Amino acid sequence: MAHGAEPFALVVRFTVRHGAESAFDDLTARTVAKITTQEPGTLIYTCHHVEGQPRQRIFYELYRDRAAFDAHEQQPHVKDFLAQREELLEAIEVDFMNMIVGKPSTSSEAA
Repeated sequence: MAHGAEPFALVVRFTVRHGAESAFDDLTARTVAKITTQEPGTLIYTCHHVEGQPRQRIFYELYRDRAAFDAHEQQPHVKDFLAQREELLEAIEVDFMNMIVGKPSTSSEAA
């Protein structure tokens, strides 16, 4: 694999302001719909609720490579998400990750 072409991932933990959970989830759903149809280099982009912590959301994002992540960050729908989320959040924690080993997803597993 060429240098810089390794998969690139991040995990983001959001603490949503009390009462803003639905607004944040709606914003996320609208954004993910556009990511799904407009970003072929974004391989996985998921948002999870944390059991027992109703204001916590964890995003897992996997990109083909760092260039795909950089392209993701420049999309108008992502810039809109980044701007709108600010008033809905109390805290953000981000971990950027570079894959060492892993089992790749295949389309037959999703069926």
